Amino acid sequence: MDTRTIADFTTRVWSDSITPALSDYIAIPAKSPMFDADWAANGHMEAAMQLIVDWCKAREIAGLSVEVVRLEGRTPLIFMEVPAFGCEPDGDDTVLMYGHYDKQPEMEGWSEKSGPWEPRIEEGRLYGRGGADDGYAAFGSLCALEATQKCGGQHGRIAIVIEGCEESGSPDLPFYLEHLGERLGDVSLVICLDSGAGDYERLWSTTSLRGMAAGDLRIDILTEGIHSGDGSGIVPSSFRILRQLLTRIEDEETGRVLVPECGDEIPADREAQAKVVGEILGDDVFECYPFLDGAKAMSSDRTELVLNRTWRPTVSVTGVDGIPNVAHAGNVLRPYTTVKLSVRLAPTVDGKTATAALKETLEANPPYGSRVSFNPEKSATGWNAPTLAAWLENALGHSCQNHFGNVPGYMGEGGSIPLMGMLSAMFPKAQFLITGVLGPGSNAHGPNEFIDLAMAQKLTACVADVLDAHARR
Repeated sequence: MDTRTIADFTTRVWSDSITPALSDYIAIPAKSPMFDADWAANGHMEAAMQLIVDWCKAREIAGLSVEVVRLEGRTPLIFMEVPAFGCEPDGDDTVLMYGHYDKQPEMEGWSEKSGPWEPRIEEGRLYGRGGADDGYAAFGSLCALEATQKCGGQHGRIAIVIEGCEESGSPDLPFYLEHLGERLGDVSLVICLDSGAGDYERLWSTTSLRGMAAGDLRIDILTEGIHSGDGSGIVPSSFRILRQLLTRIEDEETGRVLVPECGDEIPADREAQAKVVGEILGDDVFECYPFLDGAKAMSSDRTELVLNRTWRPTVSVTGVDGIPNVAHAGNVLRPYTTVKLSVRLAPTVDGKTATAALKETLEANPPYGSRVSFNPEKSATGWNAPTLAAWLENALGHSCQNHFGNVPGYMGEGGSIPLMGMLSAMFPKAQFLITGVLGPGSNAHGPNEFIDLAMAQKLTACVADVLDAHARR
C-alpha cells in the first residue's frame, strides 16, 4: 500500500467523520457501571453504544456486519465481523480488534474552557471524557479496515469487540467471550487501541501491563466519636492504626511493596527496553507529570522510574471515608477510618493470590484489638506480551518510519487491561499489538483528558499497514 494514499485517506476520514462523531460521543456521560449504578435506566451507555453502532454501519467496508450482543443484566457488547479481503481465507485465522465505550467519571479540576462532557478542540487536541480512553477505538479500527480495502491492501478475517464495562474491570467480558465462542475464530493477532504512549512522535507498542488489587481498608476502634481532649492518650487514633497497617505492606521511605506475592523478578529484555525508553524520553519520563514547583520524582534514574511505573508493585490511597472536611472538623477522636487502596501488581503475578496475601497481612493481629477489615473490590492479573514475531516487528518498524518519521517505542504500561490476560490464555499462539494515544498529559482518568488528533490519524494508518502485513506474512 502507498504510504501517502493511506495517510491522505485516514486524515480525511478523521477530519470529516471521526472527529465530529467522537465529539458527539464525548458529550454523552456514559459512565461505567461502577460509577453509575443506574446506568441501564439512565440510558447514557445505550446512547454512546448506539452512536458508535450507527457510525460503524455507515462505513463502506466490504462484508462488514455490526451486531449488538446483549446478555441479561450485563452491559451490551458491540460485535463486528469482516471476512478476509484481497486474499484467500486461512481457515478460521482471525485478527481480533478491541476497544470499549464506557467511561471514567468526571473528576474535578477541568479547565474553565470546557468540562468532561463539553468537547473542545484546541491546538489539535480534542478535550473531553472518553475520547482517548477509549471512544476512538471503534472509529479508528473501522477506519484502518476501510483504508486497507480502499488503498490497495488486503486483510484476513476480522472480529471486533467493543465492550461496555472495561472501566469497571471488565466483569461482563468473560461471559461475552464464552457466549461468542467459535465466532471469535482462531485468533493469531490481537490489536487493542486502549493503551499509552511515551510521546506523540511515534507508534508505541505495549509490552506488559501491571495487575491490580483494589479494596477498602477499614479500622474501627470506638462505637462513636468522643472528645479528643478526653480520650486521646487512652484511645488509640484509628488514623495511627491505619499508618501502622500501611507500614506492613509498604516501605514509607522508598515506596517498596513488602508483600512478596505482589512482585516478581523483572525479565532481562524488559529491563533493556526500559533503558531504551529512558533514553528516548529523557527527562520527559518524569517532567510530563504536573509536579508542584520544587517537587520531584521518586528517583533521578530514568530506567528505574520506567521500571517503577511498569513492573514494580506500588500502593496508592485513592479515597478516604470517616474523616470530615477541614471546615467541619471538630476536636473529636473519630470512631473509624476507611481508605480505598489501589495496589498495582507486577505483570506476571496472579491478582487473586496477591489480593488474598494483602488481606491476610492487613487483617492479622489488629493493633490494640481494633476491628480491621480489608474488603477487596476487584483484582486483575497483569500481562506480559509474547516475543514479537519477525513479521510484526518489521511491519511496525516500516510503518512507524513511514507515517511518523521515527522508530517505534516498546514500553510496559502501569495500568491494567483485563482482556489481554484472558486472550493470552484463550489464544496462546497469538501476537499482540497493544497501542494507544494516551501520551503525556492526556490524563485519561483525570481532568482535561484529550486525544491528540494528529497522532490518532497516524496510528490509524499504522494499523492499516499491520493488517496488510498480517495477511501477507
